[in-house]
Amino acid sequence: MNKTVYFIALLLLAAIAGGCKKYVPFTQSLYDEHRWTEAELKRIQFYLSHDIVLRRDLGSSNVQIIAGDIKIRDGRKVEEILIRQGTPGVYMFSPKENRLAVAFESGSNNRYLMFGPNPRVGNNYALLGAEWDRQGGTVTYDGREYQVDATGALSNLLVNLKRARKVEVNSRVAGGRKVK
Repeated sequence: MNKTVYFIALLLLAAIAGGCKKYVPFTQSLYDEHRWTEAELKRIQFYLSHDIVLRRDLGSSNVQIIAGDIKIRDGRKVEEILIRQGTPGVYMFSPKENRLAVAFESGSNNRYLMFGPNPRVGNNYALLGAEWDRQGGTVTYDGREYQVDATGALSNLLVNLKRARKVEVNSRVAGGRKVK
């Protein structure tokens, strides 16, 4: 009886492990290998590797709140937007070569973050921003500047490689048709 329970548990564990999705970093070499077009990139489901917390100091003035929660931090009003690890995102556009704008929420087409290959982490497509230091950096989101802490700076794009490789666009050229 004990061996039977053990065997069933082992089978269940194997089934669960086999059914899990395998996410891998989206890298420059993966992108170069497959040479995905813009239409194909729009069909790939991206995921976030780490939590990103966007913070914007509202001060004491009357400021419009976009999509976050208002927190009081050190006596000041702060807007926070949390994008959790594993959140699915979609490709929006490429402003230039090796840059992907990826949106993790609906609403405005301006709600996206920029990612690009980072040589420090194996050319994974990592979160891009300005003024990075050990504490974090500045990113633009929904047309406004937000601060991202160092943990968010580690975020990069992940893909389900098995599904991403299946993305294909079938195309053909019509040869025309003549009157008989």
